[in-house]
Amino acid sequence: MTPLRLTWVQPEDLLGHELNQASQDGREPKAIAARWHRAGGPRSPQRAGASPQPASPYLRALAKDLLDELADLPSELAEKEPTDLSKIRALCPNWPTTADGTALTAVGNRSAGAMGVPPLERSREWGRVGTADLSRSSGGVGAAPPPSGRGGLGEEETSLTPATLHPRLEAAWLGRAAGCLLGKPVEKLPLDGIRALARATDNWPLTTWFTERGLPPHLKATHPWNRRSATTSLAENIDGMPEDDDLNYPLLNLLLLQRHGKHFTTTDAARLWLDELPAGRTFTAERVAYRNLLAGIEPPRTAHHRNPFREWIGALIRADAHGWTNPGAPATAAEQAHRDATLTHTANGVYAAMFTAAAIAEAATGTSDIHACLRTGLRVVPPDSRLARAVRHAVQLAREHRDFDTVVDELHANHAAYHWVHAIPNTALLAAALTHADGDFTASICRVVSGGWDTDSNGATAGSITGLLAGGPEAIPSRWTTPLKNRLATSIGDFNGTGFDTLADLTAQLATRPTA
Repeated sequence: MTPLRLTWVQPEDLLGHELNQASQDGREPKAIAARWHRAGGPRSPQRAGASPQPASPYLRALAKDLLDELADLPSELAEKEPTDLSKIRALCPNWPTTADGTALTAVGNRSAGAMGVPPLERSREWGRVGTADLSRSSGGVGAAPPPSGRGGLGEEETSLTPATLHPRLEAAWLGRAAGCLLGKPVEKLPLDGIRALARATDNWPLTTWFTERGLPPHLKATHPWNRRSATTSLAENIDGMPEDDDLNYPLLNLLLLQRHGKHFTTTDAARLWLDELPAGRTFTAERVAYRNLLAGIEPPRTAHHRNPFREWIGALIRADAHGWTNPGAPATAAEQAHRDATLTHTANGVYAAMFTAAAIAEAATGTSDIHACLRTGLRVVPPDSRLARAVRHAVQLAREHRDFDTVVDELHANHAAYHWVHAIPNTALLAAALTHADGDFTASICRVVSGGWDTDSNGATAGSITGLLAGGPEAIPSRWTTPLKNRLATSIGDFNGTGFDTLADLTAQLATRPTA
C-alpha cells in the first residue's frame, strides 16, 4: 500500500525546516541539528511539501521533541523583530498618522455621510526609511514622485464612495487573477528553468502568458510545468480563472469583513476558517495553524506551535482585502492585516502582510505612484528587521540596474539561504519588480514572475497593486483580462463562478460600510 504523505505537517519534515528557521531568526540550533542528523534524520525537502518516505516511529517522536526544544531557544533578534503590534509600532518612527499627528487606530467616520466613508490619513511626505533614502531622483529607473497629492499621503482629503472605488477595485481583482495565472505554470521551477522555457517560445523578456506551443520536448522534460496548473494556465488552456489559494484568501477575507466588520479578532478569523476553508486548500503555515486549531490550540499560539513556516509568504497573500477596504488608511489596513496574520505567522511573516496591506491602501486612493506606495508600506515595518532591510536593498538594486535580470540574480545570490516560499526574498523581489517597472501593470507582473521563487503569489500581489494604480479594467491590456472571462473558480463560500465586477461591488461596499 502506498503511504499517504500529507504535505507540510509531517514532524520529520517540519524539523528540517525549523532548523533552517532557527538559523535565520537569531537562535543557535547547531547542537539540536547534530542530534537529529546523528539519529539519521533527513534535511528539509527543498521544493516538495513532504519527503518521499515516512520516517520511523522513533524519528517521528524525536522530531516532535526537538521541535519543542528549538522553540525554547532564545533569539538575539527578538527585540528587533517582535510580533506584538504595540512593540512593532514602537519601533516604527514613521508609523502613518492623521493630519494632526496622532496615530490612527480606528477606522470609519460615521459623520462622513450615509456610507460612512473612512477619512484619508494625511501626513507630510517623507524621504527616508531607516538608513536608506528611497526618495526618487530624476533619471534612473522610473521618474520622480509627482507633487503633493500625487506622490504620497497628500494634503487634501478625497471622497471615496462605492462608485469611485469600483473601477479601481475591479482592476485590482482582475490584476490579482491575471498575475497569479501568469505565474502558475512555472511555480516551483528554478530560475534557469523559467528563463529557458520563456526563451524557447520567444517570450523573453517575458511579455505574455507562458505557452507549450513550439516548446522543444527536451526542455519540457527538463523543466516540467507545474503539474496542477499546466492544464489551466498556459495560454492555450486558459478558460476563466481556476481555483488558487491566492484568490481563495481574498474571498475568505471578504466573508470575514462581511460577518465581523473591520474590528474582527484573530479568533473570528480562526472560526471562519474552520467553517469555510477546506483543510486541503491550505499550505505551509496555514496548514500547520489549521492542524493546531483542530488540536485545540488557540491563536496566537497557532502561529508558532511546531510551525516552521511562520515567516513564509502565506500571510502576505491574505493582505489584499485589508488594503482594498481601507483606501487612504494604511495604518488601519496594516492593523487588520496584523490581526489576520497572527493566526498563522510571526515577525517577518507578519510584517510582509502589513507592508502589503499598507501599500495597497495607499494605492487604492488613486492619488499615489508606486514608489510612494512602497514607502508607505515600509512605514509599518520595523526598520531594522530583515524584511525592511531586504526591501530597501531590493529597491536600491532596481534603481541602479536597467537590466532586471541583473537585479534578480543579485537577489537570488543574496537570499540563497531562504526557502523559495519565504516572505523575505519574495517581498524583496516584489518591491524590486514594482520599482523597476515604475508601476506599469504588464511590466510589473512579468518582471516579478520572471524573477522566480513563489511566482503565482508574487504575480498576484503585483497585479493587485498595479491594477489599482491603473485605475480601471479598461486600463489593463485585454490579453490579460479577456481569457479570465469574468469568472473565477473557488471552493470558498458561494463565490464559485462569481465575476470580478461583482467582487468589486462587494469590496467597495465593505470599504465604505460604517464601522461601530
